[in-house]
Amino acid sequence: MGKTNPSAPRRNRRAGDNYPDQVTIDLDSLAAQVERPDDDARARVRTHLADLAGAPSAYGRLEELAIRYASIRGGETTAPIGAPRVVLFAADHGVAAHGVSVRPPGWTAREVRATLAGTTPAATFAAALEAPIRVVDIAVDAEPDAFPEPIVRDRIRRGSGALDSADALAPGEAEAAFRVGTEIADAEIDSGADVLLLGSLGAAATTPAAVLIGALTGMDAAAVIGRGSGIDDATWIRKCATIRDALRRARPVLGDPMRLLGVSGGADFAAMTGFLLQCSVRRTPVLLDDVSTAAAALVAQRISYRAPDWWLAGHVTPEPGHVKALDRLALEPILDYRVRGGEGVGALLALPVLRAAVDLVARVQPTP
Repeated sequence: MGKTNPSAPRRNRRAGDNYPDQVTIDLDSLAAQVERPDDDARARVRTHLADLAGAPSAYGRLEELAIRYASIRGGETTAPIGAPRVVLFAADHGVAAHGVSVRPPGWTAREVRATLAGTTPAATFAAALEAPIRVVDIAVDAEPDAFPEPIVRDRIRRGSGALDSADALAPGEAEAAFRVGTEIADAEIDSGADVLLLGSLGAAATTPAAVLIGALTGMDAAAVIGRGSGIDDATWIRKCATIRDALRRARPVLGDPMRLLGVSGGADFAAMTGFLLQCSVRRTPVLLDDVSTAAAALVAQRISYRAPDWWLAGHVTPEPGHVKALDRLALEPILDYRVRGGEGVGALLALPVLRAAVDLVARVQPTP
Protein backbone atom coordinates (compact mmCIF):
# COMPACT_ATOMS: atom_id res chain seq x y z
CA MET A 1 0.00 0.00 0.00
CA GLY A 2 1.22 3.49 -0.75
CA LYS A 3 1.65 5.88 2.14
CA THR A 4 -0.82 8.70 2.51
CA ASN A 5 -0.27 11.77 4.61
CA PRO A 6 -1.76 11.18 8.07
CA SER A 7 -2.05 14.94 8.62
CA ALA A 8 -4.41 15.41 5.66
CA PRO A 9 -7.63 17.14 6.71
CA ARG A 10 -10.78 15.10 6.20
CA ARG A 11 -12.88 17.63 4.31
CA ASN A 12 -16.09 16.54 2.65
CA ARG A 13 -17.16 19.46 0.54
CA ARG A 14 -19.49 18.66 -2.33
CA ALA A 15 -19.22 20.49 -5.64
CA GLY A 16 -20.47 24.02 -5.14
CA ASP A 17 -20.94 23.74 -1.35
CA ASN A 18 -19.69 26.57 0.86
CA TYR A 19 -18.03 28.45 -1.98
CA PRO A 20 -19.09 32.09 -2.33
CA ASP A 21 -19.76 33.57 -5.73
CA GLN A 22 -16.57 35.58 -5.40
CA VAL A 23 -13.55 34.95 -3.19
CA THR A 24 -11.42 38.07 -3.01
CA ILE A 25 -7.70 37.39 -3.35
CA ASP A 26 -5.21 40.23 -3.36
CA LEU A 27 -2.62 38.90 -5.80
CA ASP A 28 -0.41 41.99 -5.50
CA SER A 29 -0.20 41.56 -1.73
CA LEU A 30 0.58 37.86 -2.11
CA ALA A 31 3.31 38.60 -4.66
CA ALA A 32 4.87 41.17 -2.37
CA GLN A 33 5.37 38.48 0.29
CA VAL A 34 7.66 36.43 -1.97
CA GLU A 35 11.24 37.21 -0.99
CA ARG A 36 14.61 36.40 -2.51
CA PRO A 37 16.40 33.19 -1.50
CA ASP A 38 19.34 33.36 0.91
CA ASP A 39 22.47 34.57 -0.92
CA ASP A 40 24.64 33.96 2.15
CA ALA A 41 23.62 30.30 2.24
CA ARG A 42 24.38 30.06 -1.46
CA ALA A 43 27.91 31.38 -0.94
CA ARG A 44 28.47 29.13 2.08
CA VAL A 45 27.55 26.00 0.17
CA ARG A 46 29.63 26.99 -2.86
CA THR A 47 32.67 27.30 -0.60
CA HIS A 48 31.90 24.00 1.13
CA LEU A 49 31.67 22.14 -2.17
CA ALA A 50 34.92 23.63 -3.47
CA ASP A 51 36.67 22.55 -0.24
CA LEU A 52 35.10 19.10 -0.49
CA ALA A 53 36.36 18.41 -4.01
CA GLY A 54 39.51 20.49 -3.90
CA ALA A 55 38.33 22.26 -7.04
CA PRO A 56 35.23 24.17 -8.15
CA SER A 57 32.43 22.44 -10.07
CA ALA A 58 33.82 18.95 -9.57
CA TYR A 59 30.33 17.56 -8.92
CA GLY A 60 28.68 19.27 -11.87
CA ARG A 61 24.93 19.68 -11.65
CA LEU A 62 24.84 18.15 -8.19
CA GLU A 63 26.61 21.29 -7.03
CA GLU A 64 24.06 23.50 -8.78
CA LEU A 65 21.22 21.62 -7.10
CA ALA A 66 22.89 21.73 -3.68
CA ILE A 67 23.52 25.46 -3.96
CA ARG A 68 19.97 26.20 -5.13
CA TYR A 69 18.42 24.06 -2.41
CA ALA A 70 20.56 25.67 0.29
CA SER A 71 19.58 29.14 -0.85
CA ILE A 72 15.92 28.16 -0.65
CA ARG A 73 16.14 26.60 2.80
CA GLY A 74 18.46 29.34 4.06
CA GLY A 75 20.30 29.47 7.37
CA GLU A 76 23.85 28.67 8.40
CA THR A 77 23.55 24.89 7.94
CA THR A 78 21.79 22.57 5.51
CA ALA A 79 19.80 19.64 6.85
CA PRO A 80 19.22 16.43 4.87
CA ILE A 81 15.84 16.05 3.18
CA GLY A 82 13.83 14.25 5.82
CA ALA A 83 10.16 14.88 5.07
CA PRO A 84 9.31 15.00 1.36
CA ARG A 85 5.61 15.01 0.54
CA VAL A 86 3.73 14.52 -2.75
CA VAL A 87 0.59 16.51 -3.55
CA LEU A 88 -1.55 15.48 -6.53
CA PHE A 89 -4.44 17.69 -7.63
CA ALA A 90 -7.00 15.50 -9.42
CA ALA A 91 -9.45 16.92 -11.95
CA ASP A 92 -11.29 16.15 -15.16
CA HIS A 93 -11.47 18.48 -18.16
CA GLY A 94 -14.39 19.08 -20.48
CA VAL A 95 -12.20 19.00 -23.58
CA ALA A 96 -11.72 15.26 -23.06
CA ALA A 97 -15.09 14.84 -24.78
CA HIS A 98 -13.48 16.17 -27.99
CA GLY A 99 -11.29 13.08 -28.28
CA VAL A 100 -8.00 14.82 -27.48
CA SER A 101 -6.65 12.03 -25.25
CA VAL A 102 -6.26 8.28 -25.44
CA ARG A 103 -7.50 8.02 -21.87
CA PRO A 104 -11.15 6.93 -21.73
CA PRO A 105 -13.99 8.50 -19.71
CA GLY A 106 -13.67 7.63 -16.05
CA TRP A 107 -9.89 7.27 -16.21
CA THR A 108 -9.24 10.00 -13.63
CA ALA A 109 -11.54 8.46 -11.03
CA ARG A 110 -10.00 5.03 -11.55
CA GLU A 111 -6.48 6.45 -11.26
CA VAL A 112 -7.40 8.24 -8.04
CA ARG A 113 -8.65 4.97 -6.55
CA ALA A 114 -5.52 3.12 -7.69
CA THR A 115 -3.27 5.80 -6.21
CA LEU A 116 -5.09 5.64 -2.89
CA ALA A 117 -4.74 1.84 -3.00
CA GLY A 118 -0.99 2.17 -3.61
CA THR A 119 -0.98 0.33 -6.95
CA THR A 120 0.11 3.06 -9.37
CA PRO A 121 3.75 3.71 -10.34
CA ALA A 122 3.66 7.02 -8.47
CA ALA A 123 2.33 5.37 -5.30
CA THR A 124 4.93 2.61 -5.57
CA PHE A 125 7.81 5.05 -6.02
CA ALA A 126 6.53 7.29 -3.25
CA ALA A 127 6.31 4.40 -0.79
CA ALA A 128 9.88 3.35 -1.59
CA LEU A 129 11.09 6.92 -1.05
CA GLU A 130 9.03 7.36 2.13
CA ALA A 131 7.21 10.33 0.60
CA PRO A 132 3.53 10.29 1.61
CA ILE A 133 1.03 11.20 -1.11
CA ARG A 134 -1.87 13.57 -0.63
CA VAL A 135 -4.52 13.30 -3.34
CA VAL A 136 -6.82 16.32 -3.60
CA ASP A 137 -10.14 15.86 -5.40
CA ILE A 138 -10.46 19.36 -6.79
CA ALA A 139 -12.66 18.65 -9.83
CA VAL A 140 -13.02 14.94 -10.56
CA ASP A 141 -16.08 13.99 -12.64
CA ALA A 142 -17.43 11.39 -10.24
CA GLU A 143 -19.93 11.15 -7.41
CA PRO A 144 -18.84 13.20 -4.37
CA ASP A 145 -18.32 10.10 -2.23
CA ALA A 146 -16.79 7.96 -4.97
CA PHE A 147 -13.43 7.53 -3.28
CA PRO A 148 -12.36 5.76 -0.11
CA GLU A 149 -10.43 7.46 2.64
CA PRO A 150 -7.92 8.97 2.85
CA ILE A 151 -8.51 11.70 0.29
CA VAL A 152 -8.84 15.45 0.58
CA ARG A 153 -12.30 16.38 -0.65
CA ASP A 154 -12.04 19.99 -1.75
CA ARG A 155 -14.02 19.64 -4.95
CA ILE A 156 -14.90 22.91 -6.64
CA ARG A 157 -17.04 21.27 -9.33
CA ARG A 158 -17.40 18.05 -11.35
CA GLY A 159 -14.95 18.49 -14.21
CA SER A 160 -14.45 21.73 -16.11
CA GLY A 161 -15.99 23.43 -19.10
CA ALA A 162 -14.80 22.73 -22.64
CA LEU A 163 -12.37 25.64 -22.80
CA ASP A 164 -12.39 25.94 -26.59
CA SER A 165 -16.03 27.07 -26.51
CA ALA A 166 -16.78 27.88 -22.86
CA ASP A 167 -14.99 29.01 -19.74
CA ALA A 168 -13.30 26.22 -17.80
CA LEU A 169 -14.71 27.59 -14.54
CA ALA A 170 -17.67 29.69 -13.46
CA PRO A 171 -17.14 33.08 -11.76
CA GLY A 172 -15.59 32.66 -8.34
CA GLU A 173 -14.45 29.07 -8.89
CA ALA A 174 -10.90 29.95 -9.91
CA GLU A 175 -10.49 32.01 -6.75
CA ALA A 176 -11.95 29.20 -4.62
CA ALA A 177 -9.60 26.62 -6.15
CA PHE A 178 -6.64 28.98 -5.78
CA ARG A 179 -7.46 29.34 -2.09
CA VAL A 180 -7.63 25.56 -1.69
CA GLY A 181 -4.13 25.36 -3.14
CA THR A 182 -2.78 27.85 -0.61
CA GLU A 183 -4.48 25.99 2.24
CA ILE A 184 -3.03 22.65 1.15
CA ALA A 185 0.45 24.19 0.95
CA ASP A 186 0.09 25.60 4.46
CA ALA A 187 -1.16 22.27 5.82
CA GLU A 188 1.78 20.35 4.37
CA ILE A 189 4.40 22.86 5.51
CA ASP A 190 2.86 23.16 8.97
CA SER A 191 2.97 19.37 9.33
CA GLY A 192 6.73 19.39 8.71
CA ALA A 193 7.32 18.94 4.97
CA ASP A 194 10.75 20.17 3.90
CA VAL A 195 10.32 19.43 0.15
CA LEU A 196 7.01 19.27 -1.71
CA LEU A 197 6.53 17.37 -4.97
CA LEU A 198 3.68 18.78 -7.05
CA GLY A 199 1.80 16.74 -9.62
CA SER A 200 -1.51 16.62 -11.47
CA LEU A 201 -3.83 13.71 -12.09
CA GLY A 202 -6.44 13.93 -14.83
CA ALA A 203 -7.32 12.90 -18.36
CA ALA A 204 -6.76 15.55 -21.07
CA ALA A 205 -4.85 17.84 -18.68
CA THR A 206 -2.14 18.45 -21.30
CA THR A 207 -4.70 20.36 -23.40
CA PRO A 208 -5.39 23.22 -20.94
CA ALA A 209 -1.68 23.11 -20.06
CA ALA A 210 -0.84 23.73 -23.72
CA VAL A 211 -3.37 26.56 -23.90
CA LEU A 212 -1.92 28.32 -20.85
CA ILE A 213 1.66 27.88 -22.04
CA GLY A 214 0.81 28.92 -25.59
CA ALA A 215 -0.98 32.04 -24.37
CA LEU A 216 1.77 33.03 -21.94
CA THR A 217 4.72 32.37 -24.27
CA GLY A 218 3.24 33.30 -27.65
CA MET A 219 3.42 29.78 -29.10
CA ASP A 220 0.73 28.72 -31.53
CA ALA A 221 -1.28 25.51 -31.27
CA ALA A 222 0.82 23.39 -33.61
CA ALA A 223 4.07 24.41 -31.90
CA VAL A 224 3.01 23.98 -28.28
CA ILE A 225 1.70 20.41 -28.32
CA GLY A 226 3.27 17.00 -28.62
CA ARG A 227 1.76 13.55 -28.35
CA GLY A 228 0.48 13.95 -24.80
CA SER A 229 -0.77 10.60 -23.53
CA GLY A 230 0.36 8.90 -26.75
CA ILE A 231 -2.12 10.17 -29.32
CA ASP A 232 -2.18 9.28 -33.02
CA ASP A 233 -2.22 11.71 -35.95
CA ALA A 234 -6.00 12.09 -36.12
CA THR A 235 -6.20 12.82 -32.40
CA TRP A 236 -3.30 15.27 -32.68
CA ILE A 237 -5.22 17.19 -35.36
CA ARG A 238 -8.34 17.35 -33.17
CA LYS A 239 -6.25 18.46 -30.22
CA CYS A 240 -4.50 21.12 -32.28
CA ALA A 241 -7.84 22.54 -33.46
CA THR A 242 -9.16 22.56 -29.89
CA ILE A 243 -6.10 24.41 -28.60
CA ARG A 244 -6.26 26.88 -31.50
CA ASP A 245 -9.83 27.80 -30.60
CA ALA A 246 -9.03 27.92 -26.89
CA LEU A 247 -6.08 30.25 -27.49
CA ARG A 248 -8.41 32.73 -29.16
CA ARG A 249 -10.40 32.83 -25.94
CA ALA A 250 -7.32 32.99 -23.71
CA ARG A 251 -5.43 35.88 -25.27
CA PRO A 252 -7.93 38.65 -24.37
CA VAL A 253 -7.62 37.82 -20.64
CA LEU A 254 -3.82 37.50 -20.42
CA GLY A 255 -3.61 40.60 -18.24
CA ASP A 256 -5.69 38.97 -15.48
CA PRO A 257 -4.09 35.73 -14.18
CA MET A 258 -7.13 34.65 -12.19
CA ARG A 259 -9.43 35.24 -15.13
CA LEU A 260 -7.01 33.34 -17.37
CA LEU A 261 -7.21 30.35 -15.02
CA GLY A 262 -10.99 30.52 -15.09
CA VAL A 263 -11.28 30.82 -18.86
CA SER A 264 -8.48 28.54 -20.02
CA GLY A 265 -7.25 26.43 -17.11
CA GLY A 266 -9.40 24.56 -14.63
CA ALA A 267 -9.72 23.98 -10.91
CA ASP A 268 -6.54 21.91 -10.78
CA PHE A 269 -4.50 24.61 -12.51
CA ALA A 270 -5.89 27.32 -10.22
CA ALA A 271 -5.17 25.19 -7.15
CA MET A 272 -1.63 24.40 -8.29
CA THR A 273 -0.99 28.11 -8.92
CA GLY A 274 -2.09 28.98 -5.40
CA PHE A 275 -0.06 26.10 -4.00
CA LEU A 276 3.12 27.21 -5.77
CA LEU A 277 2.80 30.83 -4.71
CA GLN A 278 2.11 29.94 -1.09
CA CYS A 279 5.13 27.63 -1.00
CA SER A 280 7.23 30.53 -2.27
CA VAL A 281 5.86 32.76 0.46
CA ARG A 282 6.61 30.05 3.02
CA ARG A 283 10.17 29.58 1.66
CA THR A 284 9.62 25.89 0.93
CA PRO A 285 11.09 24.19 -2.17
CA VAL A 286 8.75 22.58 -4.68
CA LEU A 287 9.81 19.91 -7.16
CA LEU A 288 7.70 20.37 -10.28
CA ASP A 289 6.52 17.33 -12.22
CA ASP A 290 4.88 17.49 -15.65
CA VAL A 291 3.74 20.00 -18.25
CA SER A 292 0.62 20.78 -16.21
CA THR A 293 2.63 21.86 -13.18
CA ALA A 294 4.87 23.93 -15.48
CA ALA A 295 1.81 25.65 -16.93
CA ALA A 296 0.57 26.53 -13.45
CA ALA A 297 4.08 27.74 -12.60
CA LEU A 298 3.99 30.12 -15.58
CA VAL A 299 0.75 31.63 -14.29
CA ALA A 300 2.28 31.95 -10.82
CA GLN A 301 5.33 33.63 -12.36
CA ARG A 302 2.94 36.10 -13.99
CA ILE A 303 1.73 36.99 -10.50
CA SER A 304 5.18 37.08 -8.85
CA TYR A 305 8.35 37.17 -10.92
CA ARG A 306 10.38 36.01 -7.89
CA ALA A 307 8.32 32.88 -7.28
CA PRO A 308 10.31 30.54 -9.60
CA ASP A 309 13.40 31.09 -7.44
CA TRP A 310 11.79 28.70 -4.94
CA TRP A 311 11.07 25.81 -7.33
CA LEU A 312 13.02 23.05 -9.06
CA ALA A 313 12.08 21.13 -12.21
CA GLY A 314 12.07 17.39 -11.61
CA HIS A 315 12.11 16.43 -15.26
CA VAL A 316 11.03 17.47 -18.74
CA THR A 317 8.47 15.63 -20.85
CA PRO A 318 8.61 15.38 -24.67
CA GLU A 319 5.91 18.09 -24.89
CA PRO A 320 7.33 21.15 -26.73
CA GLY A 321 5.34 23.42 -24.45
CA HIS A 322 7.02 21.93 -21.40
CA VAL A 323 10.46 22.73 -22.77
CA LYS A 324 9.38 26.31 -23.51
CA ALA A 325 7.77 26.77 -20.11
CA LEU A 326 10.86 25.62 -18.21
CA ASP A 327 13.00 27.92 -20.34
CA ARG A 328 10.72 30.86 -19.50
CA LEU A 329 10.89 29.90 -15.82
CA ALA A 330 14.72 29.62 -16.02
CA LEU A 331 14.52 26.10 -14.57
CA GLU A 332 16.79 23.33 -15.82
CA PRO A 333 15.21 19.87 -15.41
CA ILE A 334 17.02 17.40 -13.20
CA LEU A 335 16.13 14.45 -15.44
CA ASP A 336 15.15 13.88 -19.06
CA TYR A 337 13.87 10.31 -19.26
CA ARG A 338 11.10 11.17 -21.78
CA VAL A 339 8.41 10.25 -19.26
CA ARG A 340 5.14 11.51 -20.78
CA GLY A 341 2.71 10.80 -17.96
CA GLY A 342 2.11 13.00 -14.95
CA GLU A 343 0.85 11.84 -11.56
CA GLY A 344 4.12 12.93 -9.92
CA VAL A 345 6.24 10.16 -11.47
CA GLY A 346 8.92 12.45 -12.93
CA ALA A 347 9.29 14.46 -9.73
CA LEU A 348 9.58 11.25 -7.71
CA LEU A 349 12.29 9.93 -10.02
CA ALA A 350 14.23 13.17 -9.49
CA LEU A 351 13.93 13.14 -5.70
CA PRO A 352 16.88 10.76 -5.07
CA VAL A 353 19.13 12.97 -7.19
CA LEU A 354 18.11 16.04 -5.22
CA ARG A 355 18.66 14.14 -1.98
CA ALA A 356 22.16 13.16 -3.09
CA ALA A 357 22.97 16.77 -3.92
CA VAL A 358 21.76 17.96 -0.53
CA ASP A 359 23.72 15.22 1.25
CA LEU A 360 26.95 16.57 -0.26
CA VAL A 361 26.40 19.55 1.98
CA ALA A 362 24.44 18.10 4.87
CA ARG A 363 26.35 14.87 5.50
CA VAL A 364 29.73 14.94 3.73
CA GLN A 365 32.50 17.06 5.21
CA PRO A 366 35.85 18.05 3.61
CA THR A 367 38.89 16.05 4.66
CA PRO A 368 40.93 18.07 7.21
